[in-house]
Amino acid sequence: MPVKVSVIIPVYNPGVYIEDCIASLQRQSLPPDAYEAIFVDDGSTDGTPARLDRLAAGDPRMRVIHQENSGWSGKPRNVGIAAARGEFVMFVDNDDYLGDEALERMYAYGVAHGADVVVGKMAGKNRGVPVELFRRNHPRATVENAPLIDSLTPHKMFRREFLDRIGLRFPEGRRRLEDHVFVTEAYLRADNVSVLSDYVCYYHIGRDDASNAGFQRFDPVGYFGNLREALDVVERYTEPGAVRDRLFRRWLRVEMVERLRARRLLGLPDDYRRALFAEIHKVVVERFGPGVPAGLQPTQQVVAALAEADRYDDVVAFAAWEAGVAPTAGPTDMEWRGGSLHIGFTAEYTSARAPMTFPADAARTPLADAPKNVEEAVAWVCAETAARFGQATADLLLRERSSSAQYFQPVEVTRETVPVDGGERVRLVLRATAAVDPAELPGEGVWDAVVRVKLGGWTKECRLGPAPRATRPEPCAGVTGGRAVLPYWTEPHGNLSLDTGAGGRRLGLDGVRRPDVTVSGARLRVRVPLHAAGGARVGLRFTASGRTLHASGTLTGAADGPGSLLEATLPDRLPRGIWRVALSPAPDAARPAWSGLPFALRVTGGGVRVVSVPRPGTARRLVRAARRALGTARAKVSPLIGRGR
Repeated sequence: MPVKVSVIIPVYNPGVYIEDCIASLQRQSLPPDAYEAIFVDDGSTDGTPARLDRLAAGDPRMRVIHQENSGWSGKPRNVGIAAARGEFVMFVDNDDYLGDEALERMYAYGVAHGADVVVGKMAGKNRGVPVELFRRNHPRATVENAPLIDSLTPHKMFRREFLDRIGLRFPEGRRRLEDHVFVTEAYLRADNVSVLSDYVCYYHIGRDDASNAGFQRFDPVGYFGNLREALDVVERYTEPGAVRDRLFRRWLRVEMVERLRARRLLGLPDDYRRALFAEIHKVVVERFGPGVPAGLQPTQQVVAALAEADRYDDVVAFAAWEAGVAPTAGPTDMEWRGGSLHIGFTAEYTSARAPMTFPADAARTPLADAPKNVEEAVAWVCAETAARFGQATADLLLRERSSSAQYFQPVEVTRETVPVDGGERVRLVLRATAAVDPAELPGEGVWDAVVRVKLGGWTKECRLGPAPRATRPEPCAGVTGGRAVLPYWTEPHGNLSLDTGAGGRRLGLDGVRRPDVTVSGARLRVRVPLHAAGGARVGLRFTASGRTLHASGTLTGAADGPGSLLEATLPDRLPRGIWRVALSPAPDAARPAWSGLPFALRVTGGGVRVVSVPRPGTARRLVRAARRALGTARAKVSPLIGRGR
């Protein structure tokens, strides 16, 4: 079979961090003869060269190329392209890893849409990844109709013929932003770019030792010299105007303005901050016309204007004010409706931990020049935020705790202004309801609810919570998509999470009482604290004296309150004995999880009765009490025996 995908991995002293990368490559769902992995060892000095040689010797999919250290990732990637046999090449860093179906899905998606570049959904563990780009699939994306420019890392799939046809390769040598130069040109010259957003293809990992190449502090002069090369690519392949301004805005926003904001700036030593600011000032003055910063959010416009005006002290003072601005989100209600969990919440921004207030009669006013001082800058930002309130949004994302994979949930938002200070100022409150369909979440895991608030000049995230114990909604677990889903509040912080593999006591089944259970003939009926829609099928397990029998049951919504009615037919000719009962929401799984129910069935010649099951602790206490009683009786009898002698 022809090789469909060549995965190229530049390698330099990754240590144990390469193991997840290797394992993910070996787990790929693409047929083994349809892909290859090319590790280009760039002069590693740890045990990695020998590790890769052993890997290649035992796995024909794996190839290794050794070379002298080149100083950065550009040359190893180019060497990998030259050695690749695949129709597409995919670039992976040695401390990152792929989703198990990434190559298969990305290749099929690229072929189906004739893509020269395929961008797969990313998840970031301890490092940022694009969010807005992956709201939905974009089969035919461009820099004009999608935020492609937000994703400039090389971790994508490129058609090999396309790279050869336009002669595109990575800049080489000890340098920064070689991926920006490469990816930007690919976007601008590709016949089509396809964005796959419904499966996490790439896991971008921030190492525990913080030694990822991109995390190291850089020399500002060299860094912004390399950045100018990416701007040169934009100028080469676009005309002056709105598109070029929008592309330039990405570098102004991400690589310059965001480095000069809030805690990110304040956490740097003053001498380094000054050197960074000086180089940013030069690039802003040299390369960006007024149309570039004009499209930024208000806070970003202020920082860009102060940087252009060379006002370092004011940038630091504005950062100190911004460092106190944060979003907050709290629940209002939560309930199951059908197969979805509907979550109501409010969100707003705080300053110095108090709700932010804004002028009630604000109107939009362009920022014609840099503010005279920080007070004027703050006043303008607050007025612009209030004037743009009609564009504010709140999203709910569910983020899987172990992998950081995240998915947007459908949300309806309304906006409310709350008067304060006699009506002269207002709080800007977003009220939202999200509809979460747990069946759409891939796999089992714990999903944290994250609220993403876009308001005025800020786009920030926070957990949904904390929720006071006395007022927070407490819906029961639900059974949907063949699994149990438990909404719960974390301890001690009181933030909302969903467990899509919940079992045992966490499901609340110990709340079933004997009056909730009836047996009529061979029919078992139980009122259980589980939500179910549309007749969810569950499994029942009956155990007694080492024997196990199984049956199927059905959960249907209760007509007279929360929870569901479990109905099942008992196994034929259930033998005499006391049978413990357990429930599984996914009886067809390879390893079903069972949760015990707090009752048992006593089967006698006269029929079936529902009985209580002593808890293990209760049983132990009864045994101990019996032993004590027996010991007391023996003590009383012993003197009598002695006197009889």
